[in-house]
Amino acid sequence: MLLKLNNYDDLYSTFKWNIPEYYNIASDTVDKVVYKNRTALFNILNNGKVEKWSFLDIKRSANKLANAFDYLNLEHNARVGIILGQCPETAISHMACFKSGKISIPLFNLFGKDALFYRLKNSNASLVICDRIGLLKTKEVFHKLPNLKSIICVDEIDDRVNTLSFKKILEESSDNYTNKSTKSFDPATIIYTSGTTGGPKGALLPHRTLLGHIPGVEMPHDFLSSSEPVTDLFWTPADWAWIGGLFDVLLPAWHFGIPVISHRSQKFDPEFTFDLISKLNIQNTFLPPTALKMMKSFNPSSTKYKLNLRTIGSGGEALGEDLLEWGKKILGVSINEFYGQTECNLTISNSGAIMPTKQGSIGKPVPGHEVRIMNKKGEFIKEPGVDGEIVVNNNTPVAFLKYWENDKETQNKVINGWLHTGDFAFRDDEGYFYFKGREDDIINTSGYRVGPSEVEDCILSHPHVDMVAVIGVPDNVRGNIIKAFIIPRNKNDILTQNKDLKLSIQNDVKVKLAAHEYPRIIEFVEELPMTTTGKIIRKDLRETI
Repeated sequence: MLLKLNNYDDLYSTFKWNIPEYYNIASDTVDKVVYKNRTALFNILNNGKVEKWSFLDIKRSANKLANAFDYLNLEHNARVGIILGQCPETAISHMACFKSGKISIPLFNLFGKDALFYRLKNSNASLVICDRIGLLKTKEVFHKLPNLKSIICVDEIDDRVNTLSFKKILEESSDNYTNKSTKSFDPATIIYTSGTTGGPKGALLPHRTLLGHIPGVEMPHDFLSSSEPVTDLFWTPADWAWIGGLFDVLLPAWHFGIPVISHRSQKFDPEFTFDLISKLNIQNTFLPPTALKMMKSFNPSSTKYKLNLRTIGSGGEALGEDLLEWGKKILGVSINEFYGQTECNLTISNSGAIMPTKQGSIGKPVPGHEVRIMNKKGEFIKEPGVDGEIVVNNNTPVAFLKYWENDKETQNKVINGWLHTGDFAFRDDEGYFYFKGREDDIINTSGYRVGPSEVEDCILSHPHVDMVAVIGVPDNVRGNIIKAFIIPRNKNDILTQNKDLKLSIQNDVKVKLAAHEYPRIIEFVEELPMTTTGKIIRKDLRETI
């Protein structure tokens, strides 16, 4: 927990980690006696009704499921695939894994069968917990997964593939359970990277990862408190299958005894989001950049919704000035950008409560993390304004243990004690970091290095643009030229490839940025390739050239 200081330098210099030798995520969240009568979850049902779950309710249900795991004779550190969206059963399943010494694998419930098969096969999962849709997909690959012993379904069951009923298990199991004694560095979960480049890799995270996240959650949310009365209330549209939903919102909120809203949605709906924040008086939210862009497209200038947000955090893709200004005007608070990766999350952040924010900056290093800029020779860059790779000292509790069954990639990721992110940035003379992009995404044009985010932000500010992705295209004269794939607000512009609109966008970038940064090629498209976490897959766009 961070001390409530009003000065970043004091906060960073005085912070010290206090990681106990023995630590268990469930013991630190749902098992805390002081939280037992507090509301842990407001679960929104499909009919619009809201059901309340106390911390004690979640604990007892997790105890029952943990007993079932033991009855099924799952081995120590057995992997359990959890193919569910935001719902109580998801949280219960993770907690049961943590309690019983199993390794949970959060899996997106909209994954296709091939994506599920890859992850279940790679992890050698012994058990799957899923809903009806997940059951249909798992059944198709069950015969190719010899290590998979059972499937537990939260909906109807299928006896043909050894399926068990989640509801029946909870009805028949004891709600008393003694948590396994876990050390802080014992494995807790495997989260597969979304893979903007290369195939997905399973990042193995220990129990202490939750404690490692706490400073990085507190910074963008301007400090949190475990004290009563509890006034904060968290929600995110990010699925709990991703580190942004699970470790940026659900688990940290429960560490502080703060309630969370869950809703099992199939896709992001900006109108529903505005309505939800307003009606339930949500105080704190993590909104990924793609979600913010869709909200801005839906509600560019109206303030008809009564919002009472205290904090908004956002990370994953850089936000532009136009989007940040819209956030202040329509959402009523400043958006605190932060930075991290599945392997080492929430290491850089803004916090309006302790330091001025700077346009275009992702903030300063979060207390407890040493973050540097490194050149290709492996030397730290001390000069301000010089691009290099973001590297993080791996001696931090938020860092992953390794890639599951992939020592080669682990060795490529952590070199001489420094975790290499593959992301490029520069730092100014006050220590603020400015994100440029993935190494593969940086565009070298006419001798200049151009990060796609800056160009995308500029184009996105155009009133006739909904979404955009920028890549470099090989050119004999300039090395590369910039191409923009744009989803226009008026879909007729896709059919006509509106030349006047293209010219307007190009001139806009020339004026606002620089002549060498404008897109010489523009293509209007209906959709953009994205990961399931909402990040643009520029690699796929480059492959179309």
